[in-house]
Parts: sequence; structure tokens; C-alpha cells
Amino acid sequence: MSTDIQPIVTELKDKLKVRVYNSRDDMGRAAAANTAARMKQLLKEKDRIRMVFAAAPSQNEFLQALTEDQQLDWSRVTAFHMDEYIGLPEDAPQRFSQFLKEKLFDKVNPGELHLIQSSNGAEEECRRYTELLNEAPIDIVCLGIGENGHIAFNDPPVANFEDPEVMKPVELDDACRRQQVNDGCFPSFDDVPTHALTLTIPTMLSASHLFCIVPGAAKREAVMHTLNGPITTQCPASILRTHPDCTLYLDPDSYGDVS
Repeated sequence: MSTDIQPIVTELKDKLKVRVYNSRDDMGRAAAANTAARMKQLLKEKDRIRMVFAAAPSQNEFLQALTEDQQLDWSRVTAFHMDEYIGLPEDAPQRFSQFLKEKLFDKVNPGELHLIQSSNGAEEECRRYTELLNEAPIDIVCLGIGENGHIAFNDPPVANFEDPEVMKPVELDDACRRQQVNDGCFPSFDDVPTHALTLTIPTMLSASHLFCIVPGAAKREAVMHTLNGPITTQCPASILRTHPDCTLYLDPDSYGDVS
């Protein structure tokens, strides 16, 4: 995959590279092309790479474009995802594992795939997944930002930039649960689970390379606080400005005025 899609805005906020594209589709394709290029470079340097993916409608264009690259050797990729609801049936379409299987994993068949099994019990599953994650460093994390500024399910009330855990159970913020309804994932607020398992912020920031894909007007306020506010757990995504290699991909709706 190669791309000649150029950003219409390029900025640097502290260490965070910001790229704004003319459309949501351009944003997704550019992010996928850059991610694929990094994957290929790493696969030249090592036998296997380890990646973590986000599950959300905001990732649709990115994931679709990533599946279209026929030159990626997914057999040498170990794949994880970053969060999962507690309390949904194994085959519930709202489960993030189901979303990512449909949008990505079933199409590219990674050599190793580790799905979060939240029905195991929180403590047991956190221990199991932590052991898998700790087997080797994480190379790439592909993530988004929530309407409340969360990354993974680290909502402002539970976000901890110095979290000692690799993965933990959390209670979801009301704003986070409302977003799941706004995204069309659940019919009503009461249908959204109240708890989930999530990778912690230090776990995600431990990756060598972060690709953060954030389209849509609903994310504009979160993006504004991420880029221009203080680095604080009141906007967990603001910590991305401290990572040595994170690129934030936006469209005009999420970025705001680009005139």
C-alpha cells in the first residue's frame, strides 16, 4: 500500500504529530498506509511484531484500508485488543472482539490472536492477558479517543498516568456509555454495560509506535482538550503529547476550523 494522500494541516503539539485530512476516508487511508509502512519496516528488522487494536466505528475506514494491503505478512503479527465489556454474551455483536474479528482479524488472519475473554472473571482474565502482553514489548498500538477524552476504557474518573497495572477492571463513565449509544452500538443507555476490562494507559504508551485515528464532529471537544489543554487525567488522551512517536489522524469535523 502506498498513498499520495496529503494532509491539509500538519502540526506538532509537544511531541504529538497532528495530521488533518480533507475527508474521513482520506484520513483512514492515510493512517492505514502509514501503519502498514511501519509494520513492513519492523518485519524487516524482527521475526514477529506485536500490535494492539481499538474497536469502534471511528476505526472503520482505517481498518478497511489496512485489510486491503496484500503485501503485509500478517502471519508474523501477534494481535491484541485494548478493552472489552463485562457481562455481554460471548457472541454479542457489541463485543469488541466480535467487532475486530469482523472488521480485521477474520480478513487478515494474524499468526497469533489473543482476544479478551471477559466472561472468565475480571481478576483471572486480567492476570491471563497481562501474562500474554508481558511476553515481549508492544510494537504498535492503533487507538482512538473517546468523546470524554478516554483512551481504551480509561475514562477520566479511573485514568491513571502512573497505573501500576497492565490491565484492570473499570466502571464506565456515563459520558462513555452515552457515546456507545450515539455510535449506534446499543439501543439505549441502560443497555450499555456498566463495567469493562481495559489496558491501562502506561501499557498503551509502552508501545514503540502509536497511530491514533479520530474522525467526526462528536470528537471535536475531546480533540481540542487533547491538543490544547493541560496534560491531565481529566482528558486522558492529553498524555499522548508525551509519547516519542504518536501520530494523531483527524478529519475536518474532529479538528474544527481548517479555513
